[in-house]
Amino acid sequence: MRPSERLPTAMRAVTLETGVNRYAEGSCLVSFGHTKVLVTASLDEGVPPFLRGKGQGWVTAEYGMLPRATHTRGRREAAQGKQSGRTQEIQRLIGRSLRSVCDMVTLGELQVTVDCDVLQADGGTRCASITGGYIALAEACSFLMRRKRAKTWPLQAQVAALSLGLVAGELMLDLTYEEDSRAAVDMNLVMTSRGGVVEVQATAEGDPFSVSQLGQMMTLGQKGMKHLLELQTAALEGLQTAP
Repeated sequence: MRPSERLPTAMRAVTLETGVNRYAEGSCLVSFGHTKVLVTASLDEGVPPFLRGKGQGWVTAEYGMLPRATHTRGRREAAQGKQSGRTQEIQRLIGRSLRSVCDMVTLGELQVTVDCDVLQADGGTRCASITGGYIALAEACSFLMRRKRAKTWPLQAQVAALSLGLVAGELMLDLTYEEDSRAAVDMNLVMTSRGGVVEVQATAEGDPFSVSQLGQMMTLGQKGMKHLLELQTAALEGLQTAP
């Protein structure tokens, strides 16, 4: 039994609370156990310079952690004048993941910025951000449909993410910080509801892992992904997806 009293193949309690920000076009408070991320999706007229005049939109993401999201206070990156390499890598991953299921032509010449602010971190913040980011993005797309700014639904599939790894010789799903910090293999998996793989981040912290172990992690990850996709569907039940 794990410290969280879960079986190795069980996820933490996951919640997706929608409409938590009255000003943003889309928002979600996502919790993976003690990891909590506030996600908002904001619509802006216009697109980045490299897309001007091409008749398509863009989805981007920003990610950050509040000073006391962890056991000790961390300095705000804004106070340091620059983002860390970790922050840049994570927000690029979130943006890529959300763009993978969005039809940019249908979106039109608009930019959706998905902001992911980590309120409390206990492992898996990037995975929670992607999973909740899809909810916020879907709400923003619904806003466009209600305003008749989009003629068809811009999202082609759902997208979610989870972590897993090899800890003390055992394969475990949805790692907490304590488990992740001692994992021999750490993996993040991003997939769509159509079964497509957006990204696999798998790293051996010591001895290399086998192709067979990679296959076992993918199989377990797909089982957890099914649960997340079902939670997303339930959270967005009744969302307007037509003009």
